[in-house]
Amino acid sequence: MAVVMALLVPAAWAGSFAGPSVGPVPVEFFLFAAVLLCVALFHDHTLKVAVTGAVVIAVYKIAFSPFHAGAGLAGFAGHLTHEWVMLANLLGLLLGFAMLSVHFEKTEIPAVLPRFLPDDWKGGFVLLIMVFVLSAFLDNIAAALIGGTMAGVVFKRRLHVGYLAAIVAASNAGGAGSVVGDTTTTMMWIAGVSPLEVVEGFVGSAVALSIFGVIAARQQHAFQPIAKDEVAHAPIDWARVGIVVFILVTAIIVNVLINTRFAAHSDSFPWLGVAVWVAILLAAPVRMPSWADLPAAFKGSVFLLSLVLCASMMPVEKLPAASWQTAFGLGFVSAVFDNIPLTELALKQGGYDWGFLAFAVGFGGSMIWFGSSAGVALSNMYPQARSVGAWLKGGWHVALAYVAGFLVMLAVVGFHPGSTPKTAAQVPGAAAPATLPASTSTPPHTPAQ
Repeated sequence: MAVVMALLVPAAWAGSFAGPSVGPVPVEFFLFAAVLLCVALFHDHTLKVAVTGAVVIAVYKIAFSPFHAGAGLAGFAGHLTHEWVMLANLLGLLLGFAMLSVHFEKTEIPAVLPRFLPDDWKGGFVLLIMVFVLSAFLDNIAAALIGGTMAGVVFKRRLHVGYLAAIVAASNAGGAGSVVGDTTTTMMWIAGVSPLEVVEGFVGSAVALSIFGVIAARQQHAFQPIAKDEVAHAPIDWARVGIVVFILVTAIIVNVLINTRFAAHSDSFPWLGVAVWVAILLAAPVRMPSWADLPAAFKGSVFLLSLVLCASMMPVEKLPAASWQTAFGLGFVSAVFDNIPLTELALKQGGYDWGFLAFAVGFGGSMIWFGSSAGVALSNMYPQARSVGAWLKGGWHVALAYVAGFLVMLAVVGFHPGSTPKTAAQVPGAAAPATLPASTSTPPHTPAQ
């Protein structure tokens, strides 16, 4: 949280923020810090904490502190008008991919995986590589849930928290260099950043995977080896396989079409979330979704949406000057702060090496379980992950991998300011901080940390 304050509080103070403060720190940051602290301490009551925190922050801002869209109830209504598409997209994806993961589990494909995975620690590492590759072209939520489903079968649902952290890290790392694999990189693409400028993020991701992947796989092997000879091999349900492929292909096609051919309308409707559910409902006559799993998935979704809403109400008007040091720090900030507004601010500011920024904001959220939507989704499947202490203790290698990956990128690729996005302030010296206009809010896309 100290890193968050160091980077974001000066940014809010230097902008047009006009609400109450304690010294240089807006009161909203204290409220948000209290919410995150309570989530960390009371991990058995995270839903109540997150919802209560969102309500308290909203009421406070309505009464005392203006939103980007204005003050009072009108400002709050304007804020929700900007945010509803992002929130609806996220809700649709979280619930839809929860249904998808059950379909995938019932295909019986996870049950036959042990035949092809090495039966020592390398089997767990290969599984993480599969999640990494899958997330390069698929939403990180789906990649994490599919990885969690496969791991649950081959490890008899006895998963080390460090390995759960590695699944989330692999799902976030895989999309860091792909403009269709993560919402933040898609935002860069829409803003005019070339996919070739983002692809260098794979350098840091590959280094990170080689570190956290090996350590986590060894942790898991010591905790619970692959049950290679104990899994019953039922016949593969090819109808469900077809449904899974149909849902994934639908999501990919809609994601690419909306963000390339119809980018001007991408923020007007939750296209991706609706597309996933249309595919699920169209496939229902063939194999009925597991509706009984929806209530638990909905609770986890409300938790994440509450945290995203809290983060969107923070008075962050601009970022420090673009540099590799700022990009490096944003990786730690994204562990507790929604990476969507961070990415939007960076795009408006300009002056970043976009591959570095993609790796930082994409992978950084893996360091804490609620730092990315993939972590929240996976924690619905494995509640033991809902402990910041256990996550940091078991998944310490994720932070180490982030630092190592970033430093290798710095040494091998070098930090070179990239092209100027269409959204960047058109002023001399694009690398200088550019204030976020008061009427602009976070782009309504789904967070992919």
